[in-house]
Amino acid sequence: MLETAGDVQVTEFLDTFGVALEAGDVEAAVALFQPDGYWRDLVSFTWNIKTMEGADQVRDMLVNQLPWIRPTNWRLAEGEEVTVEDEGTICAWVSFETAVGRGYGHLRLRDGQIWTLLTTMAELKGFEEPVDGNRPLGAKHGVDRHQLTWKEGLEKEQAELGYGVQPYTVIIGGGQGGIALGARLRQLGVPTIIVEKNDRPGDSWRKRYKSLCLHDPVWYDHLPYVQFPRNWPVYAPKDKIGDWLEMYTRIMELNYWTRSTVERAEFDGAAKEWTVTVDRDGELAVLRPKQLVFATGMAGKPNIPDFPGMETFKGDQHHSSQHPGPDAFVGKKVAVIGSNNSAHDICAALWEHDVDVTMVQRSSTHVVRSEPLFDFGMRDLYSEEAMAGGITTEKADLIFASVPYAIAHEAQIPMYEKIRAEDAEFYSGLEKAGFQLDFGADESGLMMKYLRRGSGYYIDVGASQLVIDGKIKLKSGQVTEIVEDGLLMDDGTKLEADVIVYATGYGSMNGWVADLIDRETADRVGKVWGLGSDTPKDPGPWEGELRNMWKPTQQEALWFQGGNLHQSRHYSQFLALQLKARMEGIETPVYGLQESHHTGRPAEDEVPKPARLEQDADLLAQS
Repeated sequence: MLETAGDVQVTEFLDTFGVALEAGDVEAAVALFQPDGYWRDLVSFTWNIKTMEGADQVRDMLVNQLPWIRPTNWRLAEGEEVTVEDEGTICAWVSFETAVGRGYGHLRLRDGQIWTLLTTMAELKGFEEPVDGNRPLGAKHGVDRHQLTWKEGLEKEQAELGYGVQPYTVIIGGGQGGIALGARLRQLGVPTIIVEKNDRPGDSWRKRYKSLCLHDPVWYDHLPYVQFPRNWPVYAPKDKIGDWLEMYTRIMELNYWTRSTVERAEFDGAAKEWTVTVDRDGELAVLRPKQLVFATGMAGKPNIPDFPGMETFKGDQHHSSQHPGPDAFVGKKVAVIGSNNSAHDICAALWEHDVDVTMVQRSSTHVVRSEPLFDFGMRDLYSEEAMAGGITTEKADLIFASVPYAIAHEAQIPMYEKIRAEDAEFYSGLEKAGFQLDFGADESGLMMKYLRRGSGYYIDVGASQLVIDGKIKLKSGQVTEIVEDGLLMDDGTKLEADVIVYATGYGSMNGWVADLIDRETADRVGKVWGLGSDTPKDPGPWEGELRNMWKPTQQEALWFQGGNLHQSRHYSQFLALQLKARMEGIETPVYGLQESHHTGRPAEDEVPKPARLEQDADLLAQS
């Protein structure tokens, strides 16, 4: 590959940057950043997931971390080209080393200084994954007395782990988050047990309402190591995803305990280990891992409203997480309280089965059709075209991660201006139907709403047209009371209903911590998810990263893993490396441990629920 002028410029810059870091000359290194530049680090420098915003924060991190990290060998990544973005911004892929690891990153230079820098830990020295040229031999050729076959060895391991041999890590929850992390840890040789309440891997998808499907395209949703086959549908239905997850757990040889629930977990600060009591299909097992991971989904326990009169309702009422699908409700009147993804999906499926269904919208909702979202927001990174252009899933993930959250909305706003212009007639139809629309607190749309609050949006795959056409009835306003045959609204009207579905979302993940450990630990850890943007449902102060996700928390040896399939795949790498380093006794000096400003305690925890709904909520444990 011929060396370009950009290659020369970036190489010279990296030489200067590397010399400053190796010499411990913090001021010289800081001077290479723009005053408002950003350094986002995924584990390699901070043993955390942390963004340094501005020169002062970069300086503070380097002062604290350079003596431990000792970075060297900064260079252009092999086989990568330097490119130029808008306004002359120079972009380059870089590699480097630290005292204990090898790193990979992305650099953007403006006027000869760093505007954004992403650094990630790619692997630990001496503990590289056995992949590609380093893959295991597998079958043992030759003869040896009493040697075990692969199957016998695997069965022996599965029989002993958790009994004669203790796992280093226990993961609570066997959905995509727990499975992805379990696969990463397996490759790193970290003994791990995944605890899942359901009968089979993938049941957390299979048991949801039958119209559920992925709203993200296939290129965005691969799992680690094994991509979906080339004929996989762009938007996969839930049961197909469930089957894929079940297959994946088997071929990745995960220690996956089904029909198992955690009854209690307690941390022994002196012994530096957890005691985790598990009901394993009716038998009690006591596990003593060093690390405990909650992988109970992006969200936590179901948010169930406390409307006056709920106990008087004569029909069926349940949270959307327990919605069985439309078949049982043919010929009935159904009110779905909520107007986000689940509410739209459920309403559409009910309409398809000739059910009289009304969506109750209590607050405005961001809606974007799946086609323009893909065309304007994802095609450049996650598509067949991107793959053909050399943008692998792994590279797309890093490009996505290279934009600091503090400025991510700036790229989203013009994108949604294009979408609004393209779909002006669509949005006009929704507004004429009485649907309350928004595009986020700052008009930045779906992604920022997802990151800030994890709710408040619908990716339209057809239900919006049913709302426009009046086929899904719409009622806006607040519910003041539940009566025996329906709902009373704040405008004085009554909505008759035989069935009420509460599509009202979920609380913070630390609600499970309160249940399985204690409330004190849950409050010490604080709210999980959100950026601290001080927008609705995302109170400040600003964090700059998702609270408590994939990184150390205020409770030693307690971690959270989750998010969508993309996040479960991408961030599982960095959580797994943090756990592996601790298992091997590698020094992991954490910089910028997140403080707890919010307990994450929902108001619903303070009030009793109707017993029927409380039981529904309990069924979600470890899903």
